Amino acid sequence: MKDMLIVKFGGSSIASPDLRKWVQAIEKSARPLVIVPGGGPFANTVRQFQTRIGYDNDTAHRMAILAIEQFGHALVSLGEKLVAASTLDAIASAQERGLIPVWMPAKLVFRAEEIEHTWSVTSDSLAAWLASRIPGSTLCLIKQIDLPAGSSLQAISAAGVVDSSFSALLHPATRVYVAGPSDLALAARRLGEGVAPGREVASEARSPGFVEAAQ
Repeated sequence: MKDMLIVKFGGSSIASPDLRKWVQAIEKSARPLVIVPGGGPFANTVRQFQTRIGYDNDTAHRMAILAIEQFGHALVSLGEKLVAASTLDAIASAQERGLIPVWMPAKLVFRAEEIEHTWSVTSDSLAAWLASRIPGSTLCLIKQIDLPAGSSLQAISAAGVVDSSFSALLHPATRVYVAGPSDLALAARRLGEGVAPGREVASEARSPGFVEAAQ
């Protein structure tokens, strides 16, 4: 799985009129690609009812992972080439068949001890963790905002664009791009050329909390 592009599809895009356009653009990709879905309103429901019902963070974490899979199945239904995939082998198999895997994270994440069972870990961090498992991969985060030029990982973390665990689970060699609404117009062409859409986020020294075991 060389030269992999991992595209994290923000759950907030569920309410965007551009949702299907992004799916269509992604299906133009000329390089191996895997989609990581966000949790969106499905995960928000888990968070909302944690307060009402009182289940613990471990339970909430597991429910939120399943919420991510709900959006994943919705994405699969919108594409012509998208297919659900739970493991690295399933991701590779889908790509060999000319399909685009949508990662269903429960099977791998539930047994990953280095991933905290807290709300500090969102699908952004899960995408970073998956990228750490695939050497040489590039990560693209599709967001509902356009980043200013020269943004750094530290800046987007401090601004809440990514969660607080993102830098700790991101491999130092992983290149990160963030694509916003203004990038959609050229996304299909860039992906067709094998290029990640959006702006590359400036690299910096990673948090000492990066877990080498994620390799």
